[in-house]
Amino acid sequence: MSIEEPTFTVVLHEGDYEIRDYHASVVAEVTVTGDQKTAASRGFRSLAGYIFGGNTRRQKISMTAPVTQERTSQKIAMTAPLTQTQSAGAWVVRFTMPHAYSLETLPVPNNPSVTLRNMAPSRFAVLRFSGLANMASVRAETTRLIDFVETRHLHSIGEASLAQYNPPWTLWFLRRNEVMIQVAG
Repeated sequence: MSIEEPTFTVVLHEGDYEIRDYHASVVAEVTVTGDQKTAASRGFRSLAGYIFGGNTRRQKISMTAPVTQERTSQKIAMTAPLTQTQSAGAWVVRFTMPHAYSLETLPVPNNPSVTLRNMAPSRFAVLRFSGLANMASVRAETTRLIDFVETRHLHSIGEASLAQYNPPWTLWFLRRNEVMIQVAG
């Protein structure tokens, strides 16, 4: 059984790097505090509660990948997956909703901290990596992605976000992670 992922077109592929044009999407998001790992866990639980029936219709919504995290203090357009970013201990954690839904057709979350919103089409520079997405590895991969963006004279918009595609029980060496930076089209 495959998990739905956000729709995008690859504009450039170079090794582990890609430039992607993401289509418009709808996301469920929550702002949480804590370090990267704690915030990811708290955010995931809140969003999972919504898609597992914690909504006005008690309707289950299919899980998608990735989960993203991004910093709340930065102006960052939504990435397609679940992303996480940190600033002053606050993170926005997101799930992209399945393509079959629009903002109007999704049930209202029971948890008032879960927000639904439309994401405009956007372009991202992306670096894929495997392993654990701890603070050190995310920092190192983000530095590599920033170097890629700068060497190609791309104009970045905001800070990097983290996208994680696998459930927590996935062996570390089989995990798919990405750092993403929105760039001007």
